[in-house]
Amino acid sequence: MPDDQALWNNSVYGIEKKQFPYMLAITNLLLHGIDNPNIDHGNSLLHDVLDYTERDKFDKILMNPPYGGSEKKDVMSHFPDDLADSETADLFMSVILYRLKANGRAAVVLPDGFLFGTDNTKVNIKKKLMAECDLVLATGAFGLTKAAYSSGTPAYTSITTNILFFDRTHPTEKTWFYRLDMPEGYKHFSKTKPMRLEHFDPVKAWWDDRREILEGDFPKAKCYTTDEIAAGGYNLDLCGFPHEEEEILEPMELIQKYQEQRKSLNDDIDKILARITAKLEETE
Repeated sequence: MPDDQALWNNSVYGIEKKQFPYMLAITNLLLHGIDNPNIDHGNSLLHDVLDYTERDKFDKILMNPPYGGSEKKDVMSHFPDDLADSETADLFMSVILYRLKANGRAAVVLPDGFLFGTDNTKVNIKKKLMAECDLVLATGAFGLTKAAYSSGTPAYTSITTNILFFDRTHPTEKTWFYRLDMPEGYKHFSKTKPMRLEHFDPVKAWWDDRREILEGDFPKAKCYTTDEIAAGGYNLDLCGFPHEEEEILEPMELIQKYQEQRKSLNDDIDKILARITAKLEETE
């Protein structure tokens, strides 16, 4: 039970598109003593971002948006042309930027594709992020993320991810990058060996005494100025993981990994074909 139940009931808000995760969110909050969960069943992307007012903004935003999804033109129409993209995670980043209050803070889990992507839309989103907010830290977290759990799917995937921490206080002047490696004795997370809060202790301890760390040829922690990031084309993939020896997976894990990689490749192909088709239609 929260110490201040009234405060919790009026402080936690969310919106979820899919029925099953929506029910899980409601149930989880009820079990933690929040009697009237402010969780809406809907799609955050179906609202014109330019129509958001101060009443629609939040002091703190925490998000693990879906990756690899491809949105249709009717969804993209709710965003300015320079920020409109079919990639779901990119659109959610724009929503966050429009819904974060002045002096507000945000933490967002994003795949590597957002960090190293240099297409026009991703660059525009990153420029907006760094012009309006202070990007404090980009943490490469284990190279793994805890995925939304649903019936029949594993709780963890092998998609490389990062956590961006930023606040709307002033434009970014410099940003720290930190690589958080897998805990000792772990090759990957699973239901029997789950990700735990204490696995983040190394980066928490480093934060109080920030310094650049070089391990072999790979920076484990490094600080870059905004000018350096701009000169690199706004590639934020600056705390990458060193190459590791090949891991031999169990047959079912290997099949699952192959299916994930095939889906990711198919999504990329679909996006390229959609852009080519759009260009051809413009010339007709």
